Amino acid sequence: MYFAMNRFRVRIEAEQEFETVWKTRDSRLHETPGFRDFHLLRGKQNETGGFTLYVSHSVWESEAHFVDWMRSQNFRQSHRQAGDQKSLYLEPPVYEGFSIVEGA
Repeated sequence: MYFAMNRFRVRIEAEQEFETVWKTRDSRLHETPGFRDFHLLRGKQNETGGFTLYVSHSVWESEAHFVDWMRSQNFRQSHRQAGDQKSLYLEPPVYEGFSIVEGA
């Protein structure tokens, strides 16, 4: 399995708009070979930093399935308006990918 995550530092007061974007997007992940699961995670508000931490978390059968999705038309279609949301973040999202350590 492969776990793909993006960390978002969302400006305080922009949380609802950010969540709405995710709830109403047309990702078509459920149609994608190798896709297993998705969750949008909300962390605690960091008042000093002026943000709330969010993580998009998707689970894939393999890293190759995830890479195939990133190269797909569905990926381009679901991210076509991502630039329109820049004002919601303090900085671009940070990607992190993980695979399972077998036997641990």
